[in-house]
Amino acid sequence: MTDALLLLVYILLFPGFFFLFAYALFLSYLDRKIVARMQSRVGPPFYQPFADLIKMLGKEVIDPDGVDRQVFNTIPLVALAAVMTAYLYVPVTGYSPLAFQGDLVVVLYLMAIPTFSLFLLGWLSRNIFSAIGGIRAVTQLFIYEVPFFLALLTPAIMAGTWSISEIVAWQQHNIWLVFLQPIGFIVALIGLQAKLERTPFDIPEAETEIVAGSWTELTGRRLALMHLTTEISLVVGSALIAALFLGGPMLPWALSPLWLNGAAGFCLFLFKTLAVLLVLSSIKVATGRIRIDQLNEIGWKYIASAAMVQVGIVLVINYLRVIP
Repeated sequence: MTDALLLLVYILLFPGFFFLFAYALFLSYLDRKIVARMQSRVGPPFYQPFADLIKMLGKEVIDPDGVDRQVFNTIPLVALAAVMTAYLYVPVTGYSPLAFQGDLVVVLYLMAIPTFSLFLLGWLSRNIFSAIGGIRAVTQLFIYEVPFFLALLTPAIMAGTWSISEIVAWQQHNIWLVFLQPIGFIVALIGLQAKLERTPFDIPEAETEIVAGSWTELTGRRLALMHLTTEISLVVGSALIAALFLGGPMLPWALSPLWLNGAAGFCLFLFKTLAVLLVLSSIKVATGRIRIDQLNEIGWKYIASAAMVQVGIVLVINYLRVIP
């Protein structure tokens, strides 16, 4: 009974969904603030993301002509549920109690659902701008997803496990994988930037070309839920990269009492996810949007090739048993 109650607290309160919502809004604020300061602007107050969420939830929901209302209401909920579920398998304070062999593959699958949701929303909205945005979103997905998957699977190959928590534990007893797989780390950061459709990969939105792409016909709570999904995806993606390449929340030594390990691990989680956010924000400020044909060439010619090179290096390291 006690174990079930602790698991429920873990899922719903901390470090579960309640913390996830709060941290997602905080990272959204911090991202906007960092970008603003880099551009010599003041930026928003700390409560702005929360105020925006409340405002959108209270706005009227407008249905485009001929759209199935129930389907349009369900798609944002499915996207939000997918990224929230993915978060539960990422170590936050230590070994995830829900971890299992293969949870890395499940997390990668769940993180792809929001992009397909945007495609469906754009396609079903009967708006030309939304349809073009949806097509761009799924086209971009097929370009970056392969190298992104390869980059995030190389830590699993190195550690000999498909569990995120076990990969983190392997790094605890060996070395952070960013030192052995710097190419994969860079590819993973680029892939996450593209997955979140942040500059220079904001091609599906492209407000100067297609209004807002798949987001054009979203209003009220639908728009709020999709924005929240994107903000939570930023947390999950940053935490995933921190876990697979930067050692996650694990310390190289045990502390006493036991709760101190969890507290120190949580501080590491915050520090590493904030470091990943800083890199993503810097990329956003330093680059301009590229065209879809340019992304296609860069993605398949350079990013995918770099990911394949990293896979080859990992296979050689494992074959030569450089790491026992």
